[in-house]
Amino acid sequence: MGNSALKAHLETAQKTGVFQLTGKGLAEFPEDLQKLTSNLRTIDLSNNKIELLPPLIGKFSFLKSLVLNNNKLTALPEELCKLKKLETLHLNGNHLRQLPAAFGQLAALKTLSLSGNQLRTVPTQLCGLRHLDVVDLSKNQIQNVPDTVGELQAIELNLNQNQISQISVQISHCPRLKVLRLEENCLELSMLPQSILSDSQISLLAVEGNLFEIKKLRELEGYDKYMERFTATKKKFA
Repeated sequence: MGNSALKAHLETAQKTGVFQLTGKGLAEFPEDLQKLTSNLRTIDLSNNKIELLPPLIGKFSFLKSLVLNNNKLTALPEELCKLKKLETLHLNGNHLRQLPAAFGQLAALKTLSLSGNQLRTVPTQLCGLRHLDVVDLSKNQIQNVPDTVGELQAIELNLNQNQISQISVQISHCPRLKVLRLEENCLELSMLPQSILSDSQISLLAVEGNLFEIKKLRELEGYDKYMERFTATKKKFA
């Protein structure tokens, strides 16, 4: 991509607050964006070949949305965690194994999408995020859901297409969790905490494609309580 094309994009971004440059084979984060640290609200660099997010990302203090789907990121810089206004972070289809230690400082984060990475566990840093609504951790290598999950504030947690065989009973204590997606994992019915059914806020539990028949789920104690929540929620959205 020529300099003049990039320049045109930068000029537009200066006016709109949006910098979008997708599918251009970019190997690195455009350094020239530094000139717009106080303008930009949205950066979308999806479908490129970016391997590294530079520390200067921490300077975009007004950034609300950062989209870097389908790149080659293997790690994220700690500086990312300085983005106090960031509400949306999409990092699907990268090679991330973990999140920065200070990730819990992204206080405004509402939507986090990490589908198709190499995470092996549900990152504990997510539990400090008070405004988190949707977390997508599908298509990773997660094998178990730890006790810390009970502090997660999300409304929807997507864990489809992982390798989960164990789930902490603490998941039923999530104060706002309404939608739990666990399709295509390695769960035996005995490993699904019954309290999810009998004693949680969860009103949509998606568990197709595990190591048990769905009709067996209906025989579990607490299933009728779950169905009450399911039906009440469905009415609300109907």
